[in-house]
Amino acid sequence: MNRIQQFNALHTSEELLFLGNAWDLLSAVALERAGFKAIGTTSWGIANTLGFADGELIDFDQHVSIIRTIADHVQIPVSADIEAGYGADTATIVEHVLRVADVGVAGINIEDSLKTKKGLREVELHSKLLSNIRAALDAHGYREFFINARTDTYLQKDAPLAETIKRAKAYVESGASGIFVPGLKVDDEIREVVLHVKAPLNVLSLPGLTNVRKLQELGVKRFSFGNAFSDNIIVALQRNAEQLINLQDTSHLYS
Repeated sequence: MNRIQQFNALHTSEELLFLGNAWDLLSAVALERAGFKAIGTTSWGIANTLGFADGELIDFDQHVSIIRTIADHVQIPVSADIEAGYGADTATIVEHVLRVADVGVAGINIEDSLKTKKGLREVELHSKLLSNIRAALDAHGYREFFINARTDTYLQKDAPLAETIKRAKAYVESGASGIFVPGLKVDDEIREVVLHVKAPLNVLSLPGLTNVRKLQELGVKRFSFGNAFSDNIIVALQRNAEQLINLQDTSHLYS
């Protein structure tokens, strides 16, 4: 199997796909060596290491270069987080998706959040975008490329369950391979999404939503931790640096 096929198979296995989120080559290699079966890039982590906040503020060429470096040096499938597509129009976003596919990744995350203001793209507009992305991928030889359609209903809407299911169904009908719902964490609501949406559900690690085995029992097919790992590493780095300067001693580096 090629990496796209491998990545799809990981979403249909009985075992939940526990995805490791990387932000550079070092973190990607560490995750692969630890035993993760696939890697997803974290746009937040990548932006943070370059001195930016999340939100498509970094240069897209630079972003693609980092994704390429990761994909070139690991043997497991990689999915690229491209936020909302780094474009104001459909043609630009489709071009960006194809550029990312060309560097050897097996899938993308693409979200329905607006970047210039608060809110979500209209369902019909985002569905049409997903249809165009799928058609372009198929036409360029990337059949079964995994489109993980992220909806930010739980981050932006009150009482978001019904809206989430509506959007998820529309996105799947428009070519999405899976649905990603960050902020979804209540057991019964997870079950409702799994019941009504005929595509693999990806949820994001949060305080109180951490156990892979429990999520698998609820029907979740993919679990990722976003920027939580990179944030944790950055905190450890800062603490070590502070210890060096405060103690004027390097002995703890060898313990």
